Amino acid sequence: MRQPAVRFIFITLLLDVLGFGLLIPVAPRLVMSLQGHVAPVAAGPTAGARTVDERPHGTPTTPAAAPHGATPAGTSAEGEAAPIVGLLASLYAVMLFVCAPILGALSDHFGRRPVLLVSLFGSALDYIAMALAPTLWWLFITRALNGLSGASMTAANAYIADVTPPEKRAAGFGMAGAAFGLGFVLGPLIGGALGELDIRYPFYAAAALTLANWCYGLFVLPESLPKERRTRLTFARTNPLGVFRHLGSYPVVAGLAGALFLLNVAQFALHATWVLYTSHRFGWSPMDVALSLFAVGLGSALVQAGLARHVVKQFGERASLLAGIAMGVGAFTVYGLATEGWMIYVGVAIGSLGGIAMPAAQSIITRSVKPTEQGQVQGALTGLQSVANIVGPLVGSAIFRYTASGAGKVYLPGAVYLMGAGLSVVGALVAWRVLSRFGARAG
Repeated sequence: MRQPAVRFIFITLLLDVLGFGLLIPVAPRLVMSLQGHVAPVAAGPTAGARTVDERPHGTPTTPAAAPHGATPAGTSAEGEAAPIVGLLASLYAVMLFVCAPILGALSDHFGRRPVLLVSLFGSALDYIAMALAPTLWWLFITRALNGLSGASMTAANAYIADVTPPEKRAAGFGMAGAAFGLGFVLGPLIGGALGELDIRYPFYAAAALTLANWCYGLFVLPESLPKERRTRLTFARTNPLGVFRHLGSYPVVAGLAGALFLLNVAQFALHATWVLYTSHRFGWSPMDVALSLFAVGLGSALVQAGLARHVVKQFGERASLLAGIAMGVGAFTVYGLATEGWMIYVGVAIGSLGGIAMPAAQSIITRSVKPTEQGQVQGALTGLQSVANIVGPLVGSAIFRYTASGAGKVYLPGAVYLMGAGLSVVGALVAWRVLSRFGARAG
């Protein structure tokens, strides 16, 4: 039998994120295609296409030509697509919110490996269904079904907690973050290139990668949770609301969960509007978006694979968490006020350094929880993250549509990112208060 180790889950997460990363440059454009705003093939309209966005490369939409603060005329394709993009993301999050605690408790009872396998196979089917989507309603159905099995991160985080001693968990979660970073280096680049040919091609590629990941888990990935450490499955442990009450017995976890909720609302609002914002404001193509995400992934990989563990070791988990949040505030501010495309990369550099925050937070949280309850707590945190993923896209897409499509009196498409900066400031204050009050437990 192979020994469970972080390197196994690193490969699983890498392939998982590769599949997801393929879709980021093109998923909102699929919505715009089904609405009739853009061609399904980047080279030009295909037979039967209705209305096509034929702007030259690098040309912003008409509203984006207006200066900050001015009221643009008309609406934009990105502005009209924003509510649908936000609703799709929120629907997935609703299903994940309900199912993540269930899968977390199931992983405590049956082990991490079967939960990961079910999740990966469900995601592969979802990507295929999305590639074949003929209508917007089809997309909503596939997103709902994928939410039933989309809690792979819950089991992955519990897996890391299973195989790493408490003093090395910051490095373990940093390695998981590096897998995300590396996935976002390669995934969006491949997705952007395929999206230039046809916006549906990345979905097929994501399905193929995820099926390969499922095969890897089936034949290679070992179980990490011994039978003697498994817990009995009860309704209380699977109730999505009940697990939040369980967090109350861990003051540090509960407090940090509140701070992370605010940070996640800001982050998910960014996720839901990034492609729309950069396309609207700077006229970016799928490949331009992919290059920006390449920079995000590269920065994240470098910080979380190497810098994060050294910073946490040198300055401690508490200082690293607060410093990381502060740099996130700076990144959001740059995104919101950018007037030229190159400025986005300044924000990316600052935001990448802020990646030291999450490994530090996860390390603090896992050290505060009993070994037999890691899966349940991770399921609760994933559920809380899902609530943020419900709220963030809805709020972010609404703000973007109001400030970028001409619906509002003031033209400020970056307003959603300025909101993110404000939420991050509040999150930093909450984290600081919790860590000051329970400093002995937080490290």
